[in-house]
Amino acid sequence: MCDAKSQSLILVGLLFNCLEMIFSANTGFSVSIFDVTSRSIYLIWPKFSGASSYRVTATAVNTVGHSLLAHFSDGTLKGTLTSLIPNTIYAIQAEAIDKNGIILAETQIMQSTAPDIPVIDQAYSKLSNSITVEWRAVPGATSYLLTAQDGDSFIETVVTNSPGTVTGLKPATLYRITIRSINSGGKSQPSPFRKAKTVLAAPVLSVSSPSCDSIAVSWRAVYMAAGFSVSLMRSDGLGRMLKENTTNTSLIFKNLDPGTLYTIKAYAWNVNGIPGDDFTYNQRTIPCAPVNISIEEGEPGRLLVSWSHVNFGHYYVVFVKSDDGLEVHCNTSRTQCHFQSDCGFTYFISIFAYNKAGQSPLGDVFNYTTAPCCPSDFRAVVASSDTVRVTWAPVRGAEIYQTSAAGRGGLRLCNDTATACTLSALQCDTRYSITVYSFSEARGSNTSCASKDVATAPCSPEIKSISKEALSVVSVHWQSNNEAATYIVTARGEAGLWHCTSSGNSCTLINLPCGSAFSVSAIARSPAGQSLPSYSVPLETAPCCPKDLILTQVTQSVTNVSWSVGMGARTYITALESPKGQAKCHTLQNYCLLGCIACGTNYTVSLKAISETGLTSSCTYQGYSSSACCPSGVKLYRLGNNGIRVYWRASDETINYNTDLHGSKGNFTCTPRSGLSHCDITEIPCGDVYTVVVSPVTDKGMKLTFCPKKIYSVTCSGSSVGMVIYRGKSNAEQQI
Repeated sequence: MCDAKSQSLILVGLLFNCLEMIFSANTGFSVSIFDVTSRSIYLIWPKFSGASSYRVTATAVNTVGHSLLAHFSDGTLKGTLTSLIPNTIYAIQAEAIDKNGIILAETQIMQSTAPDIPVIDQAYSKLSNSITVEWRAVPGATSYLLTAQDGDSFIETVVTNSPGTVTGLKPATLYRITIRSINSGGKSQPSPFRKAKTVLAAPVLSVSSPSCDSIAVSWRAVYMAAGFSVSLMRSDGLGRMLKENTTNTSLIFKNLDPGTLYTIKAYAWNVNGIPGDDFTYNQRTIPCAPVNISIEEGEPGRLLVSWSHVNFGHYYVVFVKSDDGLEVHCNTSRTQCHFQSDCGFTYFISIFAYNKAGQSPLGDVFNYTTAPCCPSDFRAVVASSDTVRVTWAPVRGAEIYQTSAAGRGGLRLCNDTATACTLSALQCDTRYSITVYSFSEARGSNTSCASKDVATAPCSPEIKSISKEALSVVSVHWQSNNEAATYIVTARGEAGLWHCTSSGNSCTLINLPCGSAFSVSAIARSPAGQSLPSYSVPLETAPCCPKDLILTQVTQSVTNVSWSVGMGARTYITALESPKGQAKCHTLQNYCLLGCIACGTNYTVSLKAISETGLTSSCTYQGYSSSACCPSGVKLYRLGNNGIRVYWRASDETINYNTDLHGSKGNFTCTPRSGLSHCDITEIPCGDVYTVVVSPVTDKGMKLTFCPKKIYSVTCSGSSVGMVIYRGKSNAEQQI
């Protein structure tokens, strides 16, 4: 029975050794395995209701008489079974027990322990990125876990047997190496560690053949390297091997065979002389470089490159690279090549010879700089009669520019690094041939630059005279020094601008305002531009005649003449003329009193406006007629009881008169018929003093106010007019 039971348990263990947990169908109580080592199994279970303790029994399935019993309190829900046999299947039974010792629930699980802990025999490095480990096999182990630890970092790898190799390591680095055995149950504890150091990394070679009989080898420094070994041998096995030990990072093998393939091997060694990884490289020495290279520019835009023949050279490749990065090449079996070129470029030229062995080393690199480009799109602007401003865009290859202007006045040159030049001291009204040349230090001047014809602006005219043709018209005359130009004359003043234009040597300014001062200048204009203005010549027009002139007779022999201001006038002369005589005055004012005027006379009126410089304008106006003469011999006579007769002597029987009497008791007026020299006023109050004036009446019916006034007293005789007594002239009359 025991044997049958043991066989059954072994079968169950073999079937379920991968299971971590088995549940009790009746109670739901379960146990979980969360870790396994060679001699320990770690368990965990959930709390079971009513249980005060737990009992765990582990029985070796394939080993008789080996079992382990452990008790755990109710507060402990996990436990460890120790002192187990490595690589052994255990039947583990867990029971939940109440405080009375009654088993409330139970469950069972099968679990194998891990194999025994391996022991490392040796650990060593043959490559810079790996360490190899050797150990004795552990019974029951299906694989092994190798671990290489460097500080906090580590690398693991799983192998099936010894020896095993950990890869992905850093060169020249010391690692702690451990190993764990693995089966289906788990992993053993790590073995005691062994220290091992990876070997040095291989130097990464950079190999070239600088000449047809040498090979240059260089490499970067290798970490922890104390020195390097480099060997070279023909790849076909002929000849002897050359080997060099050095602490440098470069060396050159010389006296080699041209066009031959060599194998180069190199490794680094540390202070203990232990070699690291090696690096192998094949390099051929390929024919000698061509020599006697010449470069010619037979014509602009075409380069000819030629060289000497190279022994064992079957064909040649010429590379021409411009300084903007563009590269072209020529493949030929001849010893010359043609290339297109552009102005202002530097070309770098290298030539290689080829044969079946390959390419020759790089020989001398030649450079050739073409002439700088021409500023073909330059712009010339005439700034004045003797100055031209020339500008252009920068051109490739130019370091300095020369601008030349050639004309009948000679040659003018301007040198500058800027892309602009001002040509001055040129002759006016002259055609120049302007060229902008470019220069470079490497190639000199580009003399193939095109020219442009530019004409300077016309010469300034010189005003010779100004003549007055009429009151508001003047002619301006100048001297013309230009071949073909239009002249514009401008009169500039406070009154505005006046112009006239001519292609000859004179023009007329019309409608000039009177009484104005002008500055007259002339310019010449042509398609090339405009000249500077001539020197200005002053011009003054005659004063303006006053628009309004008013004559007012102040007394019988005095007339006041007033007028509006005449523009430009400083003084005035006004005159009244008739066959009876002339009245005249010269004044700074705009009015004048003229005396000795004959009454009843027709006068011509004239006025002269005179400027500060003496220019005179003669102005005529409508004729003037002085008023009729005042009557003389004015007397008053009593006429009946209440009437008065005013009597006078008329200066002309055709004149009508008006009589006015002014008193404190009333004012009285009478106008007799034409031809009469008296006038009667009836019903005049007596006992009053009267002012009497008799005045001629003008054609427009107006009375003159300057005739003499006489004073009479009219007395009363009872209620009637008594005596009429002459009292003399009025005070106002006497003052006049």
